[in-house]
Amino acid sequence: MVFGIAIWIQIQADVGMYNAFLQTSIILISSYIFAHFLTNKRLPKALISKNMNQFLIEALIVILLLSFIFSLVFTYININAITPIPPGVLSHLSVLWKGFYLSIPASLLINGTACGIRFYLEHGKIERDHILLQQAHLENQLKLLQDQINPHLVFNILNHIHILMKTNTELASFLLFKFSDILRYQLYHCNKNQVILNQEIQYLQDLVEVEKLRWGNELDVKATWQLNNQKAFIAPLLLVTFIENAFKYVCRLPGHKGYIIISCKEENNTLFFYVENSYSNLSTYKKKDGAHGIGLQNVQKRLGLQYPDSHILKIESDDNVYKVSLTLKLSIDNDEQ
Repeated sequence: MVFGIAIWIQIQADVGMYNAFLQTSIILISSYIFAHFLTNKRLPKALISKNMNQFLIEALIVILLLSFIFSLVFTYININAITPIPPGVLSHLSVLWKGFYLSIPASLLINGTACGIRFYLEHGKIERDHILLQQAHLENQLKLLQDQINPHLVFNILNHIHILMKTNTELASFLLFKFSDILRYQLYHCNKNQVILNQEIQYLQDLVEVEKLRWGNELDVKATWQLNNQKAFIAPLLLVTFIENAFKYVCRLPGHKGYIIISCKEENNTLFFYVENSYSNLSTYKKKDGAHGIGLQNVQKRLGLQYPDSHILKIESDDNVYKVSLTLKLSIDNDEQ
């Protein structure tokens, strides 16, 4: 509408109100048709197919056609013209040609502006779709990694209880009680992106307690937990693999008493987590899953997805001692839950 009013005001003083209205209407209709064809038909398809060269050729053709239409309008739709066109084909062609190249800037401006606006909108839509796709892919990856953790842990605990039921029913009953707490946490809390740090640490403490009762005097286990801000948030089941691996691969050779050291400290919304265990090259430490294991690979993937720039993970293995240290910047608000 603004474009049409501007044209009408510009030309009505020279050609009259009726001619100005007629010329403006034809210019607006033709401009809309061509701009609509480029912006709504060709440009979105070109962006999807990434075939911008063909679109540029089509845009050039449209600009030239629209310029030719403008030339026809200003040349022939001019009733009661003061200076009529001289007779002769060459005269008509010269007038048309002059009107044609004078109309090219206007045609270029019209279609360029329309395509520029549409390109901005389409690019924003593509970016939003890309972000949503990345988010969905991230959620699927995290769900897959989390599902790989739960069955393995549940199987281990059930196997412990099954063995103890044959030898010590009272201890098996206590472990079953602890297992119910562990299972309740997995079922009702771990379906969130983040959980309260205190709940996650309580879950780890229950797991360590179960393992200590299972191995008894065969292992020397020392665990310290220090939380200053228990209301901080952390991704669920992120630390359990480190503890599982420590109990799974700790040295249990005859005549050797293995040890496990676990330290968990939260300070200034930063978690310092450390696990150390003894192992032996003669044991099964590196036979099944390799030095890191598939569980540890999953944790590394999760850290990369959920804490890409806010974690430091160090893994060391020397002198029959395996060490894992993790520094993690915790979330204060549960925005992702």
